[in-house]
Amino acid sequence: MNRRWVGIFVVAIAAWGPVVADPLPDLIAKAKPSVVLVGSYGLLDSPRFGFRGTGFVVGDGRTVVTNAHVLPPEITGRVDRRLAVQVWSPQSQWQMREARLLVSNPFRDLALLHIDGPPLPPLALARDEPREGLAIALMGFPLGGALGFTHVTHKGIIAARTGIAVAANNYQGLNERSVRQLREGAFEVLQLDANAYPGNSGGPVFSIDDGVVVGVVNMVVVKGTKEAALGAASGISYAIPAHEIKALLDKLPVLPASGS
Repeated sequence: MNRRWVGIFVVAIAAWGPVVADPLPDLIAKAKPSVVLVGSYGLLDSPRFGFRGTGFVVGDGRTVVTNAHVLPPEITGRVDRRLAVQVWSPQSQWQMREARLLVSNPFRDLALLHIDGPPLPPLALARDEPREGLAIALMGFPLGGALGFTHVTHKGIIAARTGIAVAANNYQGLNERSVRQLREGAFEVLQLDANAYPGNSGGPVFSIDDGVVVGVVNMVVVKGTKEAALGAASGISYAIPAHEIKALLDKLPVLPASGS
């Protein structure tokens, strides 16, 4: 009798197929050196580094993708403040890099930066459009310094592909021109069933299956105040599809070869 049950158990396991290892831990370890802090550095600021959001490296290893709304605002008279990026070094500490804006598209909420110093390992962009239901992971720095600058990963799925339009003038009111741009500039974004928080903006959204970047986190639905986001996560986030990054990369100026 016992042998009969053992036989049935073995057949059941065989029918389920082999156990497949979870690719997410390896994906996280590989992606961390490519995901960076984006903000400003000011000699008169305290702290001197002002965190604004997340970014990640593509292409030549010195090109950083982030959101246009992550870029620090220009302040008249503040010549001491500049755009800056912090990268995770092999010595397991954050290193400051000078950065400059290459190109931005506020209507797609995307920006490309160039960072000085040695190249970082670039992330690969998806060639195909992601399907609804795809298992994804997103990486960034939720709530910035409130939790310390530690890479944090959340996983979920692509819940839907939906149309949206982004106001270009820093989300400050709408005039006739802005309304027209919103009507003409609607485009498709990815709705994610995954927790993201303020600070995740500009971070990569990966396909867990193959590790390629399918989008850039750009909006998070928060219940209540920003400070209450951890305790009131909505589980609804939005991301700009990777093909919009490729379109912006095509607009990059040709940079002279240099060691910086």
